[in-house]
Amino acid sequence: MVSPLALLRPIRTPQAVSTADSQPTSSEREAPAPRPLVLGVMGGVASGKSRVARLLAGEDGAHVDADALAHAALETPAARAWVAERVGAHALGEARVDRAAVARAVFADPALRRELEALIHPMVRASIAEALAAARREQRPRVVLDVPLLLENDAQHQLVAQCDALVFVDTDATVRRARARATRGWSDEELARREAAQLPLEFKRSRADVVIPNDGDWAQTVSAAQAALLRIERESESGFRRKREPEHEPAPERERRRAGH
Repeated sequence: MVSPLALLRPIRTPQAVSTADSQPTSSEREAPAPRPLVLGVMGGVASGKSRVARLLAGEDGAHVDADALAHAALETPAARAWVAERVGAHALGEARVDRAAVARAVFADPALRRELEALIHPMVRASIAEALAAARREQRPRVVLDVPLLLENDAQHQLVAQCDALVFVDTDATVRRARARATRGWSDEELARREAAQLPLEFKRSRADVVIPNDGDWAQTVSAAQAALLRIERESESGFRRKREPEHEPAPERERRRAGH
């Protein structure tokens, strides 16, 4: 039986092959590496975005996990010094920063959260840029951007314009609450608080080119991801781009988030 990941490999136009009788020209030798297909994944908290992103990336693609990059940035000397000063030495932990303690502090204090984001986000953006450059150098067929604030922080990272398609992982709120309790130990109130710092899910869904359900039936999710990826890759060969230009977020939501509520 073919592995589901194997079915996600891209359909590509065959490349010309050089032979002893047909050497590449100077312009061919200097041609830049082909640009990988770039997908941006969106969804609610605990929707399973990362698992779907890894599925879409497949074995030969690149999965760029912004959360993992942020966790690494939090362990840098500059970030650890900030945690000690602004949150407290207790949040440094024995070996690694106590992310739960930091999260409690910054989600309770919008100004503190903005301070931390101003420190961490530039590091994460630099790491994402390097990951995109590496994918191109390595001639990866696709890159999947698993960035929780893909739309919210686009003015800073400008990643949306680099995406060939936006994917929304659609998961029922009841399922997300259950996952958050089981995997993260979060209460429903904690989940709601974290989602309040993001754009409404319906807005994100409206921006997506494709929607992949992820309510618990993994076989259904795999099938939908296969269909979505095949569609995007086929259409990319004829100039597929996102169905709409970036839109402004709803004004009330923008003002609410800027106020830190």
